Amino acid sequence: MNHRSRILVVGDVITDVVAVLSGPLATGSDTGAEIRFSGGGQAANTAAWIAAQGVDVTLVGAVGDDEAGRDRVAELTRIGVDCAVEPHEGYPTGTVIVLATDAERTMVSQRGANLRLSAAHVDRALAGAPDAGHLHLSAYTLLDAESRGAGLRALAAARERGLTTSVDAASAAPLRRVGAAAFLTWVRDVDLLLVNTDEATVLAGGLDPAAQARALSAAARRVVVKRGAAGAVWVDRDATVSVAAARRVAVVDVTGAGDAFAAGLLTAWLAGADPRAALNRAADLGATAVATVGARPTP
Repeated sequence: MNHRSRILVVGDVITDVVAVLSGPLATGSDTGAEIRFSGGGQAANTAAWIAAQGVDVTLVGAVGDDEAGRDRVAELTRIGVDCAVEPHEGYPTGTVIVLATDAERTMVSQRGANLRLSAAHVDRALAGAPDAGHLHLSAYTLLDAESRGAGLRALAAARERGLTTSVDAASAAPLRRVGAAAFLTWVRDVDLLLVNTDEATVLAGGLDPAAQARALSAAARRVVVKRGAAGAVWVDRDATVSVAAARRVAVVDVTGAGDAFAAGLLTAWLAGADPRAALNRAADLGATAVATVGARPTP
């Protein structure tokens, strides 16, 4: 990697309450589960997995001025993430309840202090990281009107400073609420857009994954469609297509798998790997993530 090798990751810091269900959810009754409290948030998870690859990374985010916020920052710092995370009095640190089965997860979210992330904070974080070469944005920041200004400023400021950029589309339901046209305007000309199958369908319609990626490459220079157990597809604007298969592993908890995938993809690509090699590295990290409970790499 070059001398500007640091990755800035902008977005949510969350407390995850993960319940790995013993069977189908019994609505209106009891369902057995293994329950765990842990650090989460798409941006925080991605930063953690980047740090685990030995790459310098700064997380730009917001937490409450509370015990949960202090715990989230402390655990990220312990695993090597530099935290440009501001506490906000009067707002709780974000929390997500994750209901996980073997192959799916359902999330109930309170973004809390994440909504207080500001454009001014983003500018300060960029100014404090002159060695940054890339900015990765979790689209949760864009998908809520209260934090959207910070997300848009992050992409604009990164371009002004000559950083490459990437965006993870985050989640299909809020994408559907804001609409494909608006979202694709916000992320126009980012260097890399990551979407899963559901997000790709919201943004590009019910096409096959390669066709979805080609359609989305009108907005982003490179598009990766994550297909879970079916692998992943990378399409450049010149219509070059690369495909990678998923790893065959026993699935324990899919929480954080997409964040691990993003970290593997970014660290490999920014180090000069070609698309196929970057996809394979991403698949390796994604497989590691689904084999353990929780969204972060194990120490």
